[in-house]
Amino acid sequence: MKTVFIDGRSGTTGLRIVERLSGRSDLTLLTIPEELRRDTEQRRKMLNSADIVFLCLPDAAAREAVEMIENPNTVVLDTSTAHRTDPRFAYGFPELSAEHYEKIKGSKRIAVPGCHAGGFIALVYPLIKAGAISPDILLSAHSLTGYSGGGKGMIAEYEGEGRDALLSAPRQYALAQSHKHLPEMCAVTGLKSPPVFCPIVADFYSGMEVTVPLFREWLNPGFDVENIKDIYKKAYTGPIVSYREEASEGGFLSALALSGKDTMQIEVYGNGERILLVARYDNLGKGASGAAVECLNIVLGCDIDTGLSL
Repeated sequence: MKTVFIDGRSGTTGLRIVERLSGRSDLTLLTIPEELRRDTEQRRKMLNSADIVFLCLPDAAAREAVEMIENPNTVVLDTSTAHRTDPRFAYGFPELSAEHYEKIKGSKRIAVPGCHAGGFIALVYPLIKAGAISPDILLSAHSLTGYSGGGKGMIAEYEGEGRDALLSAPRQYALAQSHKHLPEMCAVTGLKSPPVFCPIVADFYSGMEVTVPLFREWLNPGFDVENIKDIYKKAYTGPIVSYREEASEGGFLSALALSGKDTMQIEVYGNGERILLVARYDNLGKGASGAAVECLNIVLGCDIDTGLSL
């Protein structure tokens, strides 16, 4: 039986990982008494005694935790932004390619994808790989997310008494075009320039919808919207990431559709001239905790969807 320590288990990502793992008979969860949670030596002991460590921490604390681990056998699954472009870490999106899967399987250091980045990468990576679009293409993307992506502070802001009336409407943010997921989006897809990225947070707890628009003339010669669909059909066959044909709700696309699930749906809309690439999932599922547990399952050699909500 493998032992697991979740550093930062009281946060939104950590809590859902605990939920996904708590009923499993193949794992033992290690914990630090609440009064010793900030004791550096206690953390160091747990980080080095566990077989698998999940880091659900701010970037600086995640880097510190990695430096504290001296046990060469400890597998680290980092859900922060800190190591997503670090070549020492496998990128934790196994559906992208057989190479990604195998690197995760054999790695002691795995970076779990960012919530916004995961959807964008799922849409763009296969198209560049297949030659449908060029790495030097200039893209844009918008992403609609539930407020749980902002952590405990934003959850309290949205769910507290006497909240600001402005929170009732969707709010765009990262207006300076310096969102922390942009380096990851480029590094994993191979894009030479980051997209114009428009993330939007709205008044629902969890769920996510990432859209990348394309003009037909942006595609390389020999490719059209039907080719794009075929690329996704071959790349994403489930059980966690799958292509879905015409999955809209009567012409609408709800970002809430996969809330509570650990799956991701890839969809294509538009017409022969203007195309919409869409990824729908849960920002706490395939966008965070679900993705982390999926990578754990690969490391352990069990079914990839063990303990996940499909």
